[in-house]
Amino acid sequence: MALAGPPGGASWTWRPVARDALLARAFHSCTELRGRFYLVGGLRAGGAKEPSGDTVVFDPAAGQAVQMGARGGPRRSHHDAVPAGGRWLCVVGGWDGARRLATVAALDTERGVWEAWSAAPGSCPPAGLSSHTCTRISDRELRVAGREGGTRTQRRYGSIYTLRLDPGARTYCYKEEGCHTASRSGHCAALLRTPGPHPAHQLLLFGGCNSAEPEVAGHWSPGKIKEEPPAAPHLMEQLARLVSTGQGSQQGPRGLRHHSCSVVGPFAVLFGGETLTRARDTICNDLYVYDTRKPPSTWFHFPCADHALKRVGHRTCLWNDQLYLVGGFGEDGRTPSPQVCTLDLFI
Repeated sequence: MALAGPPGGASWTWRPVARDALLARAFHSCTELRGRFYLVGGLRAGGAKEPSGDTVVFDPAAGQAVQMGARGGPRRSHHDAVPAGGRWLCVVGGWDGARRLATVAALDTERGVWEAWSAAPGSCPPAGLSSHTCTRISDRELRVAGREGGTRTQRRYGSIYTLRLDPGARTYCYKEEGCHTASRSGHCAALLRTPGPHPAHQLLLFGGCNSAEPEVAGHWSPGKIKEEPPAAPHLMEQLARLVSTGQGSQQGPRGLRHHSCSVVGPFAVLFGGETLTRARDTICNDLYVYDTRKPPSTWFHFPCADHALKRVGHRTCLWNDQLYLVGGFGEDGRTPSPQVCTLDLFI
């Protein structure tokens, strides 16, 4: 197990904790719900045209993966998924092998059944979504950000939508927001508190275009978003110690896409992805930490020499004070990883 980091300083690695061929996929979704990770769809091999339609449940406590028998699962890749009501897993948009969609499919995890929810009257959906982000603002409200349509029809800017869910009625409703972003695809989104005595929240987009600048895709005044206790107090403390060993910068990663991002308290933790800044050796294994504890927010870059840790189209998930890495293609951009790893920090 190779460690990344400067000699004599802090180091980090992804430590394998489980391995199962069921988990080998990329451009899937991986969502924690009630202590289980739900993996939906994705591509099972580089160059695959047809996304998978299966759902795999990984139990991080037992380190075991099982395939769900639920029928009617959506064939999707390059989609996003969020939990709702502590019960439903809502899959939003994505590529079905023929076109980009903006529909919502929901897995009722109590009954083990997939449901196709319908658009409510007045819903104004995007032209089609893939490699977008879908962020949970509250139990029934999501914020969708990304470029609409196919390569021939897409706009020169990114659109922002509020997506409201009604699990009781099994419906959803899109509303386009008045603001736009840069044209982004394969970016990530992080809902973070703003520093200060009266913390508000803002949704920041990272990557997915040539710019290194994060972009605000939503702002909520103090008290609008329900505060929840820190999900990972020990990991937050470790990340604070890690960044104290690094050299901060106002400049983030430029031209990164299809990376992962998880919010850990005041930190956004980005890993891997594909860089648009070079023609060869494009798949990355760098760790970035965005620290919002005091203004101005600061980037910390922790490079890695271990080529076995290169990933693209992977996901990270937070559970039980640990950050998990699931799936993704490796260095060749074609071979999916069957491993689950946890982030180990040595400080």
